[in-house]
Amino acid sequence: MSLSELSKYELTTARLRLLPCNHNHLDGLNAINSDPEVMRYLHGVQTRAETKAMIDRVQCRWAELGYSWWTIFEPSSGQIVGAGCIQNLRRGGGTSSEVDLTCPLEIGWRVRRDRWRQGIANEAARAMAEFAFTRLRAEVLYAVCQPENKASMGVMVKLGMHYRGIEDWYGMKVTTYALSASNGERLVRYPSPSLHRHRGTLGTGAAPICASAV
Repeated sequence: MSLSELSKYELTTARLRLLPCNHNHLDGLNAINSDPEVMRYLHGVQTRAETKAMIDRVQCRWAELGYSWWTIFEPSSGQIVGAGCIQNLRRGGGTSSEVDLTCPLEIGWRVRRDRWRQGIANEAARAMAEFAFTRLRAEVLYAVCQPENKASMGVMVKLGMHYRGIEDWYGMKVTTYALSASNGERLVRYPSPSLHRHRGTLGTGAAPICASAV
């Protein structure tokens, strides 16, 4: 899928621009993925080669499924400040190019460490949730994190998600929240300021927040 074709999946909010991950974003994404503090609850740091392989997988999923990982840009600075996703949960651990479409959709995010506690995860998550409920017609959206990851749980609560309990995902026991489509409609009806989808060209180029693997 070309960059121009991917541009239809671009999202914008009052402060952020979410673009489907591509190789122009490699440096900024690897700076986040190689930070031990950001990746504390996310299966460990990634090398540059591993981030590149992740982008390869993500691009295939955008082409095949029409959803995957976005790179989160801060237009005011032009910098990459995070990443977020709508993807299918996975029962097993590790990384895999295989997608289990029988697993529910999840929302996930990670934020660059110097942008923690600025509401970026919540703002990006609202845009991604809107995408899931309006574009993908999702019936329910899950979010998971390590039980120790209080920052991630805080974002889930702010989104209006309800606690399901400790469940088995990604080959481990994780805290699990969910948001139904009926409750998600409130996010769409009363979104954050300037929350909307934007078509355009793709640009170039984190309390440790969700347990999502790519």
